[in-house]
Amino acid sequence: MKYLVTGAAGFIGSQVAQTLALQGHLVVGIDNLNDYYDPALKHARLERISTELTAQNCQENFQFVRLNIADREAVAQLFANEKFERVIHLAAQAGVRYSIDNPMAYVDSNLVGMMTILEGCRHHKVQHLVYASSSSVYGNQEKVPFSETDAVDTPISLYAATKKSNELMAHTYSHLYQLPTTGLRFFTVYGPWGRPDMAPWKFTKAILAGQSIDVYNHGKLMRDFTYIDDIVEGIIRIQDKVPASVGYPTQLSANPYYALYNIGNNQPVALEDFIAAIEQAAGVSAIKNYLPMQAGDVYQTYADVERLKIAVDFKPSVALTDGMKKFVDWYLRN
Repeated sequence: MKYLVTGAAGFIGSQVAQTLALQGHLVVGIDNLNDYYDPALKHARLERISTELTAQNCQENFQFVRLNIADREAVAQLFANEKFERVIHLAAQAGVRYSIDNPMAYVDSNLVGMMTILEGCRHHKVQHLVYASSSSVYGNQEKVPFSETDAVDTPISLYAATKKSNELMAHTYSHLYQLPTTGLRFFTVYGPWGRPDMAPWKFTKAILAGQSIDVYNHGKLMRDFTYIDDIVEGIIRIQDKVPASVGYPTQLSANPYYALYNIGNNQPVALEDFIAAIEQAAGVSAIKNYLPMQAGDVYQTYADVERLKIAVDFKPSVALTDGMKKFVDWYLRN
């Protein structure tokens, strides 16, 4: 099968592209390699794909194209040339806090970019579009765990608003054009090859260097940390569950071509316990700088994954202590 994976130099996208290619599929990966964080890490992820595929003698299964998903003409031409059967759309401008200072970057990548992908899928009869949403769409709701049926009409960051918009756009295209779409609400993904702007990397780097870490809301935060291998496994399984296909139960009778799932560890962890897991893995104590809550941040995330489990007989299970040890070990090696 032939896939398009957007964000193929990103944390999640690179590992999804590599997994599909190793399974024998043809994968075209695109990324604009922007400088939101050091592009050297993005190039290293692409090099890792090449090395792994070469070792398995299947390097022809992956092709990388540098492309900005907000470029309407370039994306349309790519779809016309390649005739993708399925699309896994993971490219986006990430980060809650960055969206406060740089909102237009989110409009271009997350809104315009989503639209170009939807149009490509519509015009070229793609079998299934799987796209990344986020746990941030739940905002600061008090009901836990967060369920896909909860109302998510009060985002508290522009990033969250763009992800909710992506779900609405997909719903509309599924309804109007019978385009099968599946949105995945990711919950705080971490692990080797992760993003330098996220807490696992930032805290690990500072703790190992003997520098202080900023602990917001005085440590009174809860996060549903989800290990990268669990996320990739969920994506790979879900992309085979095409909404409205024969034998696959639909979620919405009014729009059977639309599906939505949480992918989280279903085990929220206190921020202080998360820091302790890094300290244990690194063998170094953290110097903590306690601060008030940050704008755009949420107090807790907690995924209800029952819908995912029913659909694909899988739910994330890697414990935070195990996952953080793997991340810290990778960080020290690299």
